Amino acid sequence: MTSSPLHLAVVGGGIGGLAAALAVARSGHRVTVVERAARFGEIGAGLQLAPNASLALEELGVLDAVQRSAVAPPRLVMADALTGEQITALDLCGDSYRSRFKHPYLVTHRTDLHGALLAACQEHPSISLRTGHTVTDAVQTSAEVRLHFAETPERLAADAVVAADGLRSRLRQILVDDGAPVCSKYVAYRGALPVSSMTGSMAQHATTESVIVWAGPRMHLVQYPVRRGELYNQVAVFESDHYTPGSDDWGTEAELEERFAGTCDAVRDALPLVARDRRWPLFDRPPITDWVHGRIVLLGDAAHPMLQYLAQGACQALEDAVALGRALREHDGPEDAFASYAGRRTERAASIQTNARRFGEICHLDGMGAVMRNQLLSGRTAQDFDDIAWVWTPAGDLRPSITP
Repeated sequence: MTSSPLHLAVVGGGIGGLAAALAVARSGHRVTVVERAARFGEIGAGLQLAPNASLALEELGVLDAVQRSAVAPPRLVMADALTGEQITALDLCGDSYRSRFKHPYLVTHRTDLHGALLAACQEHPSISLRTGHTVTDAVQTSAEVRLHFAETPERLAADAVVAADGLRSRLRQILVDDGAPVCSKYVAYRGALPVSSMTGSMAQHATTESVIVWAGPRMHLVQYPVRRGELYNQVAVFESDHYTPGSDDWGTEAELEERFAGTCDAVRDALPLVARDRRWPLFDRPPITDWVHGRIVLLGDAAHPMLQYLAQGACQALEDAVALGRALREHDGPEDAFASYAGRRTERAASIQTNARRFGEICHLDGMGAVMRNQLLSGRTAQDFDDIAWVWTPAGDLRPSITP
């Protein structure tokens, strides 16, 4: 660690920002988190936490809190959305999984994960939390960064800044000239409903506690329980034929029904229960290597926004946070620490970004492509983790020596 504690500002109070604040504070530094919303919170429904994320949560000291409401699914299942037949599955509770990955595969509600991180930040004496602060500019000198806000003439001075302000990061726009996020032309409808309200085949699926991915032509449905099994998370994703840049008149409910019209009974039974109150266009960006800009560094979706097909968006933000905390402990000065952090993370994050796109293409195959995919994957055993192990195993040692 540096000879005296630094003061870091973290811009963004989502999962990545709070995890970063906690990691930095646990490494001996002082942190101020600034969030533009009037209150800290998360929107959305469920998310998957592969063992790399569970490891990061353990290092942040919040794994036990997350596990109190999370579900540990026994299997990951891919099924054909048209025929209803199982394509392949992975066993997440057997000796093969436990000996290889050590940490659990969890599914949880976003608000539960965010709440656990927020509670840990609120309890840490070196973390200050501010809401209602929208960053408009960041001015660097040789010794500090001053953040400007839309709501107040007040400036926040910090030794360094972590930009964890998401897909449409204001700080990234200031620092990196790479245009707007890339729309995949896919849209998601997602939400969680009480298991107690479910009947028939839906209730049967929920009792298995497995993560089920129903893969189909240019669409898929994901299902799994969250919050101690009390809620059932569903995400319906499809490619729109009517995407127009700058328009919201695409990916409609009518398109959702049309795209899923030819699916099997299990998927058709589930579709009316998929939340329709909001549609989520799906974006990513091409990978970049310039995460560090003097005393400002990018983290999470601000650094590497990715499509959700490998279920690694939150997982990679958690890996970022732990790696950043370790780098700040090992190096004198924020510039050296940021360079070390980026050196550990950029290549791995880029690989997962690009492979998430590829896995989406595999999931959404049609015709002979889907037949070949099913034949290839059906020959795998439930203990064959070789293709996914590199994603679920962090590169290098993610176990820094940190203090409470």
